[in-house]
Amino acid sequence: MHRLTSKLIIYRNIGEDSILFKLADICRRFYDGEFGDCDREQLTTDIFVQIHRLLEVSTKYGFDSNLWHNYLAFLLAVTENPFTLVSEKVGANEGTVNEFAKNDFAVFKKLFDYDFSPIEEALGTNCFDIIQNYRAVVKKERIFNKSVSEKVQELSRNIENARDEVEMYDVVTEFYRIYGVGNLGLNKAFRISDAGEGSILDPITTTGEMLLSDLVGYEAQKKLLVENTEAFVSGKKANNVLLFGDAGTGKSTSVKAVLNEYYDRGLRMIEIYKHEFQHLSKVISEIKNRNYRFIIFMDDLSFEEFEIEYKYLKAVIEGGLEVKPDNVLIYATSNRQHLIRETWTDRSDISKDELHRSDTVQEKMSLAGRFGVTIGFLKPTPKEYYNIVITLARKHPEITLTDDELRAEANAWEMRHGGLSGRTAQQFINNLLGKS
Repeated sequence: MHRLTSKLIIYRNIGEDSILFKLADICRRFYDGEFGDCDREQLTTDIFVQIHRLLEVSTKYGFDSNLWHNYLAFLLAVTENPFTLVSEKVGANEGTVNEFAKNDFAVFKKLFDYDFSPIEEALGTNCFDIIQNYRAVVKKERIFNKSVSEKVQELSRNIENARDEVEMYDVVTEFYRIYGVGNLGLNKAFRISDAGEGSILDPITTTGEMLLSDLVGYEAQKKLLVENTEAFVSGKKANNVLLFGDAGTGKSTSVKAVLNEYYDRGLRMIEIYKHEFQHLSKVISEIKNRNYRFIIFMDDLSFEEFEIEYKYLKAVIEGGLEVKPDNVLIYATSNRQHLIRETWTDRSDISKDELHRSDTVQEKMSLAGRFGVTIGFLKPTPKEYYNIVITLARKHPEITLTDDELRAEANAWEMRHGGLSGRTAQQFINNLLGKS
């Protein structure tokens, strides 16, 4: 195996600390010649360490069947280098670099078919046989990253069926063209990392499967959101969006649903909070040249009069010498249409601590004006609230109450639990399901 990995050219940046290179070094030591009992014990221990690491990766991503093949496919899917990044944009392409790529794919094809049996027989182990015929425990999606798992296992199966490096080249480059490469390609959503080194973005592995059709009502609002997002993912001009209005009316749910609707067309989402706005420039620097469309999502956004983080946001939206990239938009939700809290003092042009207070008011109000599309989500009328309740209830056959019974109980529920809203309706339905 060491002789194989030493021939890698394009994918050499996989890293010496990877499971692949660690196992290659173990194989080199094994085939170097005679080894005593102490060496045998150390080799066995070192193998078990790497098998443990492989099982951790497989559990994280829900791999099954042949874990060795899944792992190798995972390396191909997440390794970013000039070749994979270009393939992400155009798929298979003409160029001399393809000869180097096919060289590496020939190596990976041999790694797929690597025979571990001599080592197993010499050391008296069977762990490689087990990981190549593995039956994973059935897991709930929240335990592993389903988005990555399905794509990597599909790639693994397609590589298994490829006859040679030429077919494998077509398989892998097509994978890059459709799904992309690395964390940004395989994952839907991200949060800010506090690791302090490497990428500033951490994948969010469980984002839910909410679609816009699951949000009852608010058809006009959803239409505006879809029109703007459709233009954005199609490469046309689009606006930053502010969704404002009453609590529990579906503002955040609508944005999350948009991600699920357009993920397969290259949409990605980055969740960021106002105390992290200082990192906005670094985030944009990391994503601006990638072949995806990014929505920077700011949930429940508002500022008290003493908070100045909004200045970071204004700078990013307006841009300095470097304009905001075309593949980045900001979607924010807020209970306030103007985002920044105003006081009665703001209404006076003269205050104790500032001569021209109206200038400050204009600065505050101008932030909301940076959002080209503003969509209002108001609390539903009683009729709309009951329609939400009944529509949600009819999705669950185990709820057998009549429409009149649902209205009566939903009315009593909302009076005790925060008033009319879609959130209150969903909580009422959850309560019924908990009793059924």
